[in-house]
Amino acid sequence: MGDWRDVLSELPKRMHEWMPRLSSEGVVGADAIFACLGPALEIFSRYSRVEKSNGDPVPLKEYLEHVWAAVSKEAISTIFRDADASGLEPDARLTAVWLWTIGGGAKPTPEKANEEDEEDAEEEDAPKAAKVTGFSLEFDAARKIAQGLGIHLEKSESIVEVKGEKARLLSVAERTKHLFGKNAKETEAKPAPAKKKKQVTRSLFEEFEDAVPAAKATATELKAPPPGTTVLDRVHQAMIMFGAQRGELLKRFLVNDGVGANANFWKLAQALAALYPPGTDERRWVEGVLSRKKSLGQ
Repeated sequence: MGDWRDVLSELPKRMHEWMPRLSSEGVVGADAIFACLGPALEIFSRYSRVEKSNGDPVPLKEYLEHVWAAVSKEAISTIFRDADASGLEPDARLTAVWLWTIGGGAKPTPEKANEEDEEDAEEEDAPKAAKVTGFSLEFDAARKIAQGLGIHLEKSESIVEVKGEKARLLSVAERTKHLFGKNAKETEAKPAPAKKKKQVTRSLFEEFEDAVPAAKATATELKAPPPGTTVLDRVHQAMIMFGAQRGELLKRFLVNDGVGANANFWKLAQALAALYPPGTDERRWVEGVLSRKKSLGQ
């Protein structure tokens, strides 16, 4: 007979043992999550019955909810390692674990996002980076990850789109109107059709120009847009300004508005630089924002 309190006490310890071990062996992301399920189930299955203090039996389904919570929290610790993630809001934690689940925080590759025009010059047998078209997960897996972080996926429409059995983390470009528009409800992000890189860049220019009238002002009239309400929103705003080549606005956003003085801003930006897949606009933009840190004296 197992005591529910003892089982719950042992679960996070077991996850803390396994996740770093798996990471050291190169098992990360979704593979690490599912590899942790076995050790977690071993705790529960060693007993013929697990009871709560009032004598009620604990069903496996209820235990699995706690397993996903323990795995998600350990994933956060793995992603931010030496940094404290307690100052990050739910949207940042969900985004980080989501991206980690998809790609495991793969390191940058030599390929650049805009090198597709140069591919003809490559050797025929040279490996080419896989084209990333989105950040999708099976809805059930996404729901469990979000639930483990204490987040309702259906209430996260500003960063996630749910369609049928799929859930998709919105691209940063798709969030432009939400982050800069005057009325977020009227500018709710919609899925964008697949386009070539140059077209996506032009689309970002147009979205930014429409959402931020100040972008059309002269250099002396420039005024940075109001910072977003969460750290993730502010990082995404900075990424969009960099992607739209609005360097002066970005400088004022980071320095004059004090956004760059927040340690959590740079902590999240650094984590996202490792989490966004190579070859994506997001990876290029967040690295561009990070490159401004030293020059801005942050």
